[in-house]
Amino acid sequence: MPDSVYKIIELVGTSTESWEDAAKNAITKASESLRDLRIAEVSAMDIHLKDGEIEYYRTKVKLSFKFEVL
Repeated sequence: MPDSVYKIIELVGTSTESWEDAAKNAITKASESLRDLRIAEVSAMDIHLKDGEIEYYRTKVKLSFKFEVL
């Protein structure tokens, strides 16, 4: 895309089910307030443990969206 500028933010989504659901949760929440989301890149995944058991999954996602000056 010529003459386009994109902003990249990093979010962490969580889920009790999976890393994929954690990423979806981050993207879904971001889409409530950001327009024109373009690319999502998973940069890290980890698991939060409690008493040696999986409590929830965490996925760190870099999201890009078109930057517009209003």
